[in-house]
Amino acid sequence: MTHSPPPFSLADLRSEIDRIDETMHRLLMERSEIIDRLVEVKRSQKEGASAFRPAREADMMRRLVERHHGHLPLDTVESIWRVIIATFTYIQAPYSVHADLSIGEPAMRDSARFHFGFTVPFIAHMGARGVIEAVEASKGDLGLLPVAPYTRSDPWWTALEGADRLKVIARLPFVERADHPAGLPVFVVAHPVADAAVKEVGIYSLRVSGWDAAVARAVPAFAEVVVAPDAALDGAAVLLSVPLGHDVAEVLAALKAAGASVRAMTEVGSHAALHKVDAAARP
Repeated sequence: MTHSPPPFSLADLRSEIDRIDETMHRLLMERSEIIDRLVEVKRSQKEGASAFRPAREADMMRRLVERHHGHLPLDTVESIWRVIIATFTYIQAPYSVHADLSIGEPAMRDSARFHFGFTVPFIAHMGARGVIEAVEASKGDLGLLPVAPYTRSDPWWTALEGADRLKVIARLPFVERADHPAGLPVFVVAHPVADAAVKEVGIYSLRVSGWDAAVARAVPAFAEVVVAPDAALDGAAVLLSVPLGHDVAEVLAALKAAGASVRAMTEVGSHAALHKVDAAARP
């Protein structure tokens, strides 16, 4: 029995890979050449000084996930595009990423490097307040703060109260899945980017008296809370996330019905709704 030779030789396939690699490299260089023109257009249109466009990034990442198929892991594609976006933003307007390592250094570093790469400077802090102070003092830096229960009596989100204060502009990882390689939930804080913000999830700082386990159980399933003790109120300081399609009034009514009293509420940012991916359905 005779066997037909394969349609392509190993050398042919390697040559094709080299061609694709060169094309990708040239396209990245071509992308970088647009940056100067982009900065000029933004300046002429008096677009906000910040180079961060949370709404555009969310749209880009959704389209990336929706069109992806084949053997290449989604983790790889997401990381590559995140680094491309972060690096070209850095080229437009250099910035640093400040991160709170108090919850665990490896997980936070993994998140920072997965989403921002190694070109963007990474500055570590042992505590959320240090991150906030550093970002406040900067022109366009970002802060990474863990979405986790807070045991101290000075919750970081109260520092975001006020029109001229930092705000939550994003939550990472944006593409959410159970086995994400950088899966630590993190809020991104920055100087307000009102012209580029995405309002799919509203973030509120609440001061609640009478907070207890029963009140916590009364929080509607659609909402997410991060809670810190507040001895002055005999209750808690609460960071509340409410997705589009629901109203913060629904949460307030549920807390009241459970016996709690909301003494103050301030909007402290917003972010895109997370794009959830079923791990079993991933390529």
